[in-house]
Amino acid sequence: MSPADRRSGAAVAVIPARGGSQGVKGKNLVPIGGIPLVVRAVVAARESEAFDRVFVTTDHEGIAAAATEAGATAIQRPADLATGEASSESALLHAAPLIEEMIGAPPAVLGFLQATSPFIAPAALASAVERVRSGEVDSLFSAVAVHEFLWRITEAGARGVNHDYRSRPRRQDREQEFRETGAFYVMAWDGFLEHRHRFFGRVGLEEVEPATAIEIDEPADVDLARALAHIVHPVSVAFPRESVAAVVTDFDGVHTDDTVVVDQDGRESVRVNRGDGMGIAALVNAGIPFLILSKERNPVVNARAAKLGVEVLSGVDDKAAALTRWATDRGVALSAVVYVGNDVNDLPAMALVGIPVAVADAREEVARASRIVLSRGGGHGAIREIADLILDGAVQASNPPEP
Repeated sequence: MSPADRRSGAAVAVIPARGGSQGVKGKNLVPIGGIPLVVRAVVAARESEAFDRVFVTTDHEGIAAAATEAGATAIQRPADLATGEASSESALLHAAPLIEEMIGAPPAVLGFLQATSPFIAPAALASAVERVRSGEVDSLFSAVAVHEFLWRITEAGARGVNHDYRSRPRRQDREQEFRETGAFYVMAWDGFLEHRHRFFGRVGLEEVEPATAIEIDEPADVDLARALAHIVHPVSVAFPRESVAAVVTDFDGVHTDDTVVVDQDGRESVRVNRGDGMGIAALVNAGIPFLILSKERNPVVNARAAKLGVEVLSGVDDKAAALTRWATDRGVALSAVVYVGNDVNDLPAMALVGIPVAVADAREEVARASRIVLSRGGGHGAIREIADLILDGAVQASNPPEP
């Protein structure tokens, strides 16, 4: 492809995202900062404004649905190309003729993004695409500058890899080295089809901020990414508040911090957050029904609901059945319900709704089943947070998680 064609041709982003995973179950749908990993990758590609189309190649219906809802085009990935042994290049090569058919011509530039990198910077992507378009490089990858002294264990003991261990030069005296982050690769389309590999021709690198260079491989990586998400790279996906039919919440651990105070006569009391009350009032004033659905039989639940002027179902053992009856009686579509929970008895009801939400200190099983993990814990403004997200139109829309 000539330099002029590379400059004027289309640029496409392709995100391989298989359903299986060895280190983290259902990894590509794990929410980070409330947004599933595959959706974060789609949003990064779209926000870069460097790509004409974004594609996700997957063998998983849930991933395909989430990607489509985020604005990507899903490509069905064959099972034999979705194993742990199959290379990413094989998925890209399978998608290539389908992409050419869909856009009507071979693209000029291919962006290969990995959903397991939650903090892909749109500006870095845009810069990378421009460098390939201009002909400065033929292929490039995201990288961070590193300064570590590397070692390798040998039969003779530890030995320096990138340095003479008998000499300790200062950082400024060492030749700069870079680490491949795995977040994205950008390359000339025709060169990739010819070489069938992500590195070819004149290879360059796009330096990114070290704080963004996190790769999700193990459960500990998920915890780290969630802790950093709202600081390093917050992402919001628009969800019109008119599409929220109702908000349903657990009580203990959501309205409260899941603790009780017991006096000498055995009477229990809890502490709630006034900010949550303001958020609930704002939802009700916006015409969004609000239901407290609780297993707790303590009268405090009904008293709090009466104070807030909202519906309550307390002493409920089967929350899924109770929620289904409530929604049916009111003509509310469960796919448009936001459910906020914190513990395992919320999971059956959360599996029914379109937007399951976990408070920040929810159990891990609940966080994994959620499409949004809030930054605030139960009793500390979590309900106000979800109310603000709904009323600001920044809630992530998604299909119900798989059972």
